[in-house]
Amino acid sequence: MWEHWMRRALQLAALADGQTSPNPQVGAVVLDARGELVGEGFHARAGDPHAEVGALVQAGARAKGGTLVVTLEPCCHHGRTPPCTEAVIQAGVQRVVVALQDPDPRVSGAGIDCLRSAGVEVITGVLRDLAAEQNRTFLHRVTTGRPWGVLKWAMSLDGRTALPSGASQWISSSKSRRWVHQLRSGCDAVIVGGGTVRQDDPLLTSRGKRTPEPLRVVLSRSLDLPSNAQIWDATVAPTLVAHGPEASDRQLPPGADPLPLDVCDPLHLMRALARRGCNRVLWECGPTLAAAALRQGCVQELAAVVAPKLLGGAAARTPLADLGFERMDEVSELESISCRALDSDWLIQGRLLN
Repeated sequence: MWEHWMRRALQLAALADGQTSPNPQVGAVVLDARGELVGEGFHARAGDPHAEVGALVQAGARAKGGTLVVTLEPCCHHGRTPPCTEAVIQAGVQRVVVALQDPDPRVSGAGIDCLRSAGVEVITGVLRDLAAEQNRTFLHRVTTGRPWGVLKWAMSLDGRTALPSGASQWISSSKSRRWVHQLRSGCDAVIVGGGTVRQDDPLLTSRGKRTPEPLRVVLSRSLDLPSNAQIWDATVAPTLVAHGPEASDRQLPPGADPLPLDVCDPLHLMRALARRGCNRVLWECGPTLAAAALRQGCVQELAAVVAPKLLGGAAARTPLADLGFERMDEVSELESISCRALDSDWLIQGRLLN
């Protein structure tokens, strides 16, 4: 019985996929004392009511003596909104069914303890694995101090991302590019290096699929950046330029905001973005920065668009620079692999093995 309603709560939580950072995705349903559905809710974005509160408001007086089914442990601390545990207790709910304990140090079992201390029955672990998968990006940030990293590239069938001349627009089909816009809409930040800005002049937005647009981030050691790139247009989306102390005296282009790092590398950038509340970020960078992100454990997921084109050229650019492997038993491997067509292209996705 509880699994049925937990699946519904997970469906509700999925309505806000990629939109809730720094918060998790949460869905909730309320059943009255007879087991009938009387309320539903999900957390839409940070600052909005939490899923439990929305479901309880919809249920009204019929929540008394009933059951709340929720995908994540109710919070017990004051943030932008009051504690959900207070709302649950005041509503007179008899039972709370939880999929996953919240690893946030401000909660971490305290919400469950609070409810039990108030005499509420709490059942935990219902569809825990599904809830953990749904909130993998939030869980990764809270437990590691870094956002979940997705590395994306588009390449030809012979593994090239550009011609020897540097020309790369467009390797992939228009449908693949629309898919990339959708991918960006589920991320909190999109990261490139200075070389990509100089060579490709990217816009790096979701083309309106997300409001606000994801944060655009340029990681640059030298700050040798073109002043007229379209990425500096702050009316479209904000842009951060992350740099180390060696470049702190260089002037940034108008429209760019500085993000000083102790060390100018992917790991320190990810820690800084986690502090800003980013749960998931997208690496759309060149081969050198992509390889550095992989070496430092800043990539958890890979998405490669493969186009049925042959670019050739020994000097043509490939997706990754040297990763330092010398034996086949050292190489990076993927799991949970999927493959689907995007017009004439193929999209291959997978998770990096730990």
